[in-house]
Amino acid sequence: MLSDGKDAVGDANYERHRPEQTLLYQLVEAHNPTLIEQLGQQGKCLPEHVRREFEDYLKCGRLEHGFLRVRCDKCHFERLVAFSCKRRGFCPSCGARRMAETATLLSDEVFPDVPLRQWVISFPFPLRYLFAAHHQAMGKVLGIVYRAISTHLVHKAGYQLKDGATGAVTLIQRFGSALNLNIHFHVLFLWEGFQVNSIQSAGTPLRNSLV
Repeated sequence: MLSDGKDAVGDANYERHRPEQTLLYQLVEAHNPTLIEQLGQQGKCLPEHVRREFEDYLKCGRLEHGFLRVRCDKCHFERLVAFSCKRRGFCPSCGARRMAETATLLSDEVFPDVPLRQWVISFPFPLRYLFAAHHQAMGKVLGIVYRAISTHLVHKAGYQLKDGATGAVTLIQRFGSALNLNIHFHVLFLWEGFQVNSIQSAGTPLRNSLV
């Protein structure tokens, strides 16, 4: 979080995340032990990945579970930075940070300065169960999705498949109450076709806009 303060850099100041003050943290902390106990009485238990998700989330951002001491070499100001859980299920802090870091990486270092379009691909429940148990099947389906969309874009740009190409980045989302069964693809495609066999003197592929 950013807030004004006397030791602010510019107009913003770092403020330590305090997850224990959030409603989500308080609910998980209060009811997770009860849930585990009730399941145990029934001879059941949470899946291992769900159990770890809850346990690690309750340690995320808490100084008593580990931290780094960060110190400025110039002014000698020190700050404690708590470890994060880095989980992908429902931790809002880690999810937001990963989203921001990924967006910055794609924008600054991966995508060229061309228009982008997002395709969201969801699946019926039988396929979601299959993907959760067999990642190889999910990879093969993603390959089919990419070939279908890229073929459409190359043809729309006026090229044949042997002469044109495009590019894409896929983010596999797993959001949902089951933590891993609501699988869907977010595919970011370059909204331009690249002519494979025609290269400018500077080495940049020629483009044909798909607007």
